Amino acid sequence: MATCPECDAEIEVDEFDVDKGDQLSCPECGSNLEVVGMSPLELDLAPEDDDDDDLDDDDEDKDDDDDIEDDEDEDDDDEDEVEE
Repeated sequence: MATCPECDAEIEVDEFDVDKGDQLSCPECGSNLEVVGMSPLELDLAPEDDDDDDLDDDDEDKDDDDDIEDDEDEDDDDEDEVEE
């Protein structure tokens, strides 16, 4: 038996069926939970899965870097014209 850290509901979990790091859902409130302790069985809120957001942020950063490189190339072209 374990307790949901979100709603304090008693959750029936067989300690032999789970390992530390396993994730499950609270049947009462639907929170995603992670097994953080085995003896006694302890649950905590699972970390949010932000992998999709991180990929989007990385793509935006790459686009910004490309813009900076393009600006530098244009500056080089301007210098060439002045030298001639």
